[in-house]
Formats: sequence, structure tokens, C-alpha cells
Amino acid sequence: MKRFGVHLAVVGVAVQFGMRHSKRFVCALVLLAAFAGCGYQFIGKGGAFPREVRTVFVDPLVNRTKEVGIDREMTTALKSELSRMGQLRVVDRLEEADAVLSGVIRTFDSRVVGVNRHDEALQYELLLVVDMNLRRRTPDEILWRTQGARFSDLYAGSRASVVTTSPESRALGYKDSDLRRFTDVQLTETTKDQARSRLLEAAAHDLHTRLLELF
Repeated sequence: MKRFGVHLAVVGVAVQFGMRHSKRFVCALVLLAAFAGCGYQFIGKGGAFPREVRTVFVDPLVNRTKEVGIDREMTTALKSELSRMGQLRVVDRLEEADAVLSGVIRTFDSRVVGVNRHDEALQYELLLVVDMNLRRRTPDEILWRTQGARFSDLYAGSRASVVTTSPESRALGYKDSDLRRFTDVQLTETTKDQARSRLLEAAAHDLHTRLLELF
């Protein structure tokens, strides 16, 4: 799946609980990641989203990584996505919410995925791994959960790896004259920041979409 120019892949476990099933053991569904350019699919019970759940409080995500501030950025991205789509109204106080969306950021890291013949980095992959759940407040029960949801995006490691005629470069406004003004280090930091923004936006959008589609 490719959304907002981001390549998404997920390997995880998604488990849902409903009132009817709250006393049953629910088998974990192992989701295999598709390869390059493919997306992922969660399995749900196929009913309607609970009609009585109209408001949601987004609990600040827990950051288990070394990346300072990524929890605040992802929390903001989720709130923005929920508000933009409008199916659930985001509230600022827990006592006003029908349900609470919370989660943990397990991984936020980058790694080299492309080098030239001199072993110089040409391309990096930015990886985000999160656990999320939606809990109804009354009665207290988990409505939706996903564990190990993985999202990734690519960014340039040198000027040589940027093709200014590509759709992605045109969308970002890159021109040959612009690249000549950057050092490789400056370009890497710039494209990493752009990839970070795309990644968080796309992850928030995809998680919200999957949450609603599960019911």
C-alpha cells in the first residue's frame, strides 16, 4: 500500500473484543507483511462501529524509543486525523469521552537501505512501530487493538540519489539548482524531516481507517 508517498508494511497481531465475546478466548491473528509497495489487512468482526461511541479521548502515547518528542508528534497526528475525518469527536477531557485511544511507540529508527559502489549511503528507511488500542469507558472493555503495527518511509542519503524528474521530487519542489545548494548532510537532514512528517501523517490515517473498517 502506498499512501501520501509512504510505503507501508505491517507485521503484527490485531485482536478485537466485543460485549458478546468478552468472556471468550479470542485467538490472535498473525498478520504477515506484504513485500515492497504492498499494504496489510486486519481482520475484524464485520459489524458496525459501536453507535454509542461518539467521542474519543486520545491519551498521550508512551515513548519507548530514544527519539525525543516522537510521542507528542504522533499523538498530535492522531488527533488531527480523527478531527479531520469527523466520525469520532475528539475531546480534551477524559470524563467527556465514550472511548479512549492509547498506545505505545515501540520503535522509531532509521537504517541504510541503499549504498553506492563506495559503500556510501544513498537511501535510508525510517521505521515506526506502534501498539494501539481503543477502550470503551463504560462498560470498561477493549474494542480494538493492534500490536506491532509497522510503517516505513524512504529518504535520500545523498544528492546523487535524488532524481529531480521523478513525481516524488516534483511534488516536493526539488530542482537541480536546489540540490546544488545542499551538502549531502543538509539534504539528508531535510529529506529525513520530510519523511518523518509523511510517515506520521500516513500512519495516523491508516490506523484510523483500519480502526473504523474493523467493525
